[in-house]
Parts: sequence; C-alpha cells; structure tokens
Amino acid sequence: MEEAKLFLITYFAAFLGVIPPGLVNMTVAKTCVEQGKKNGLYVAVGASFIVLLQAFIAVLLANYIFSNPFVQNILLRAGLVIFIILGIYFFVKAKREEGIEHQSETAKSNSIFKGMLIAVLNVFPIPYFVAIAGALNIGVGAFYPWLKIFSFTLAGAIGTFTSLYLYVVFFNKIEGKTESFSRFSNYFMALLMLVLIVITLFRIYTS
Repeated sequence: MEEAKLFLITYFAAFLGVIPPGLVNMTVAKTCVEQGKKNGLYVAVGASFIVLLQAFIAVLLANYIFSNPFVQNILLRAGLVIFIILGIYFFVKAKREEGIEHQSETAKSNSIFKGMLIAVLNVFPIPYFVAIAGALNIGVGAFYPWLKIFSFTLAGAIGTFTSLYLYVVFFNKIEGKTESFSRFSNYFMALLMLVLIVITLFRIYTS
C-alpha cells in the first residue's frame, strides 16, 4: 500500500515535471515534425529509459548530495556548460534553416539513441528526483528500501513517458505546419537554453 502511494506521487511528479516545454519534450515534437510520429515515439522511449536510470541514481545519491553542497555545485556547473553549447547549436540551426521536408513515417532505431542522448544531456531530472526522494524519505539514511526504490524509479520513467507520449499524440495539431514549427522550435530551444543558463548561474551564485 505504501509502495502504491509512493508510485502515484512520483508518477504525477514526473508527469507534471515534463509537461512544460523543455529540452526532451521539444526534441520529441521536433522529431515528429522532421521524421514522423513513429520516430518521435522512439525518442520518447529512449529518453524515458534514461530517466529510469536518472531516478535510480538520484535515490542512491540523495543522502550524499544533501550532505555535500560541493557535489551539487559541480552538477550545476556541468549543466551550465551543456546549456551554453546547446543554446548556440539551436540558434545557429534556426538561422540556417530555410525549411524542412516532412520525411517518411518509417521508424528508425537510432531515434531511441537520440532520445537517450538528449535525456543524458538534460541534467535537471537528477536534482529534481533527488528532491522528491528526499521529500518522500526514500534513499535518505543508512539503508535502502529496494521495493520502494523500484516503485520510485519505475514511476519516474512511466510518468515521463506518458507526458512525452502526449507530445507525440498532439503532433497532429501541428502536422500541417511543419516548416514554421520546426523553425519556431529551434528558436524556442535556444531561448530555453538561455533561461536555463540564467537560472543555473543564479543557483551557482546563491550556493
């Protein structure tokens, strides 16, 4: 019963955490535009698998991170470098892009690895899940309740996939405007990276 409650809380926390436009879900939407819905779904699967690992790592490191601000600072600085590189990439791509043809719906297995790569570059889920684990008292202490950890990590991955799947489903709303959406999404991603850079700099400064 306690594990079921933990599962539901973590599921909705992960689901709501991915709903706002961000690096992973916008990549899913862009892939749907450029390569079709099946590839977008593959990206969602790959990203969700990485989130599963990130949630597991977050639980194991929760106690250590909470007691070591230096580790948290290192994670923030690594994220800052990644956001700067990605921001430049998306801005340059938006400037050079003159239009994208909608490609075949044939699914490509490398889309899974694309989703995994994007999810790895997105470092924010780890501190997010660390905070959730700390609030739910999972992995904080001398012993690890493995059944609760399994429920926590599985709920995090499923909640993330559900939210990303909605981006694939609602791709139908933008399917007829692929060129404009693709250009807009690149500019949006560049702007998002700028916002994340500012937030990360603020967190580094305040910590």
